[in-house]
Amino acid sequence: ALETVFASAGESLDEDQFRDLLISVIDLKPNSSDSATSEAWLNIIQKGYIAYAQIGAEACFQSLPDLIDLVLPDIELGKSSTRDAATRCVWALIRECIPDSKLGSDGVQAIIKVLAGGLSYRYRESWALVFLLIAALFQRLGKFAHPSMDAVAKEVANMRMEPEFQFKDEADAVLGAAIRAVGPQVFLEILPLNLDGGQSQDNVGRAWLLPLMKSHIRNAPLGYFVLTMLPLADKLSVQSQQFVSQNRELEAKIYNALSQQVWALLSGFCNVPVDILDSFTVGFAERLANEILEVPATRSAICGALQTLLTAVHALAHTESANGPITQQQALAAEMHLARFAPDYLAQLFNVFALSPGNGRGYLMDTITAFLAVITPGEVNATFAKVCAMLDQALKSHKPPTAAELTERYLEAHPPPTAHTMTDLAIVMAPYLDTEHAQMLVRAAFVLANQSEDAMLQKKGYKALSRLAAQSAESPARQLIESVMTEQLIPMLIESAGSVGAGSWRDRLMLISALARNLADDQLHFIPAMLSEAIMGTKEANERARNVAFETLLVMGQRMGQGGVIHMATVGGDTGMAAEQDANIVEFFKMTAAGLAAQTPHMVSATIAAISRTLFEFHEQLDVQFIIELMSTVLMFVVNNNREISKSSLGFVKVIAVVLPKDVLLPHLDEIVPSICKWSHEYKNQMRLKCRHILDRLARRLGLDAVAKAMPEEHQKLIINMRKREQRLQRAKENGGAQQSTNGDSAQAKTVAAAATAAGKKSFGSAFEDIIYGSESEFEDSEDEQPGGAKKRNDRAKKNKGGRQVESGDATRAGAWIKEDTDGPLDFLDRSAFTHFSTIDPAMAATAKARRARSEPKVRNGKFVFDDEEEDERKAKAAAKAAAEAVQDGASVPDASEDYYLQSLTSKEGFYRTANQKIKFHKRKAGDSDEEMGIASDNEGGVPKPSMAKKGKGNAGTVYGREFRSKKAQGDVKRGNVDPYAYVPLNPKTMKKGAIAIKGNSKKDKRTRGVKG
Repeated sequence: ALETVFASAGESLDEDQFRDLLISVIDLKPNSSDSATSEAWLNIIQKGYIAYAQIGAEACFQSLPDLIDLVLPDIELGKSSTRDAATRCVWALIRECIPDSKLGSDGVQAIIKVLAGGLSYRYRESWALVFLLIAALFQRLGKFAHPSMDAVAKEVANMRMEPEFQFKDEADAVLGAAIRAVGPQVFLEILPLNLDGGQSQDNVGRAWLLPLMKSHIRNAPLGYFVLTMLPLADKLSVQSQQFVSQNRELEAKIYNALSQQVWALLSGFCNVPVDILDSFTVGFAERLANEILEVPATRSAICGALQTLLTAVHALAHTESANGPITQQQALAAEMHLARFAPDYLAQLFNVFALSPGNGRGYLMDTITAFLAVITPGEVNATFAKVCAMLDQALKSHKPPTAAELTERYLEAHPPPTAHTMTDLAIVMAPYLDTEHAQMLVRAAFVLANQSEDAMLQKKGYKALSRLAAQSAESPARQLIESVMTEQLIPMLIESAGSVGAGSWRDRLMLISALARNLADDQLHFIPAMLSEAIMGTKEANERARNVAFETLLVMGQRMGQGGVIHMATVGGDTGMAAEQDANIVEFFKMTAAGLAAQTPHMVSATIAAISRTLFEFHEQLDVQFIIELMSTVLMFVVNNNREISKSSLGFVKVIAVVLPKDVLLPHLDEIVPSICKWSHEYKNQMRLKCRHILDRLARRLGLDAVAKAMPEEHQKLIINMRKREQRLQRAKENGGAQQSTNGDSAQAKTVAAAATAAGKKSFGSAFEDIIYGSESEFEDSEDEQPGGAKKRNDRAKKNKGGRQVESGDATRAGAWIKEDTDGPLDFLDRSAFTHFSTIDPAMAATAKARRARSEPKVRNGKFVFDDEEEDERKAKAAAKAAAEAVQDGASVPDASEDYYLQSLTSKEGFYRTANQKIKFHKRKAGDSDEEMGIASDNEGGVPKPSMAKKGKGNAGTVYGREFRSKKAQGDVKRGNVDPYAYVPLNPKTMKKGAIAIKGNSKKDKRTRGVKG
């Protein structure tokens, strides 16, 4: 009711009545623990104050600080849903209830003070939401945020710099909003970088701000970069070179990286600056050109900045918009100013492009394209003439690259041949050519398309023709293509069909699609001549080539649907066909279906895929009887033993299960279902999953009973399984609805996640791809006998059987622990004290860490070694028994924490003394056991044994194999080490003229064996 009142407040209530109503609603504020009532109250406050701002903006703004102060505790104490509702409410108040005339007033200072209180430690669980509100306030205030919010920005930056701060992304969002609001110049006055020796008072280095600034600089004055940031980059670069001369490589790399990060800011400063005419001077332009030519490290950043500047200015100059940072007249003047430098920049870029490796020069081509858009057509044509002359010269001496020159490693280190480079430059200028120069490009493209020995040149030839054919109908290039289409272009395409390289199919299909889109009535023979290429293209390994092939089929179908006459004699081939055929969509399907009679399974499969795609697009234009005949023909291939053919046929069945009306599909279930069931038990290539998905879709559309009637007797188990799954999902849905009222937070989160997933799936691909590929994963998830959530709940219930499980959705009531500092007591007055707090029980974390350590095998001598849990348990019981006996005898058992001698032996900082009274420290690593350390547990005094045996005669009688002796049974056992094989380490000092002394476990353990040596 209140929402209805607020919607029509301006018509029914005056300002005083509306204020009294809002005061009454505010007095009814519920407790934060009551989530349902609090959310409703917050929604009412949000809508009410937005309506109040339209009636009395001044009075609404004056009451805003107190209202935000009243709502802010809900962000601290409420449940997750309440916190979200409170955040939305405050965000709407900031965006809608602060008038433009009050952005610099004292009321804004009060709002800033209230929100700054959210940075205190009491809001630690909700800092992410508080940061969101502070970022919204920065966006709303804009340039008025300085100096009012300078202290807030510093506070957020200090929190962001703490090593263990958990909300760094949210803090970056706040600082990014501050950069957009006040600009980089003011922002760096508040938080200086301090990269050049520390000129500010705080002297805190903030190099981490450079990547953040790169993403948030907009419409900033370019002069600030020229006067301030560019000298800083030069200074850092000089410092890096000095470190190189001093052989300090690490410092040199750091300062070089900082210099490049400063250069990377140029792209943000070039995003429509307001001072292009004043700041983009001849000296600055020359500096950028020299950097492009001489410094490869900063080349990509400068080219990206120039591309951003040219594209944005060109768009504003040719668009009438009053919301841009500069007017259209200013944009036109800036474009003319930049065009003065274009010829020199193009010459530099052409040289760099020719010398750069082929895999890393895409950004250079984009920059060249941006410059071509701002120069005059006469300059473009003059430049093209030079490039075309160089291309002719290069083709005369061109040799196809060898296999070694086509490898990735070679292409990453060497530039392509000159012919390839000149062809790329000629293609990029194609949209701007006049008729004369477009004719030159067409002649060159014909020559390149016949280069069957060099697949790359052939591909570029087709690309040039497709680029010309894709221009608008009024352009000279498109008119030229139409003039040569009948006499030269179509015959060339038909004749060269057998010599097309594998890498040229995509560009050739793009050319065919562009030509088929605007065919004249006397050129329709081009469609049946090129139809087989489009069909075969649907089976290309390259995904983009497949997409172009499907698009070409649709373009052909649309052109055939427009009508006309096809002169079949011009096509050639079968002379038994009529001389002329009417062009319509049915005839197009007949032409496509002719591929079903092909001799190769590959062609048959491609034809079925083409029919499926075109049927999905044009099924509304076809007669029902024709679709039934087509369906009956394709269904015969479903039972084909060739998997490639049957897989495409199942895709066709998916399409007809969706697009055909129910009354058309139902009578043919007896034909569809048995053919599908052949592959219902085949696991290879996911054939079984595809079949079950089709049956499930048919059951949803036509009913499970109708599918069951058409199901053969030997496959009735599928129907039983489908019924069980349907009942199970229905029960899960009902249970989920019942639990939603008691667990609203979890349900809301799941709903949002599901909506995001569905939106992501919907945005990917087309509707046809969703039918063929998109829903199999959903069906696969429903294959489980039990929903994942219910299964996990049952597992937890089994583990907690006999106990009581208590769940709390309120994160703010969770316990907190303090991480003790070994250097001294924790200083709670220190700003960094919050980094020593943890919401995770350290004991549980240590247990989990120990569990992970036990589960990970150790590697010793190149072999995996696993701990013997039974042996560890036996030792623990023995130690406990010995301690109990000692207590009974009256002996005192020292506490492990106070047994410093034991700690000296077992800790990683422990040490021992050798026979010469020298101190030796343990070389212990994390996870090493006492046995690995060589610490004796059974000798007197617990003196650590040296890891290496002592030299002397006493070593001749060393007992080998004792570690494998069993104390409870006969024989040897394996104890976390190598297998107990009988072997003897050979020691030259124990070998006495061919005899080896072996001391074993038995009394008669000395044997002498001759060894030939």
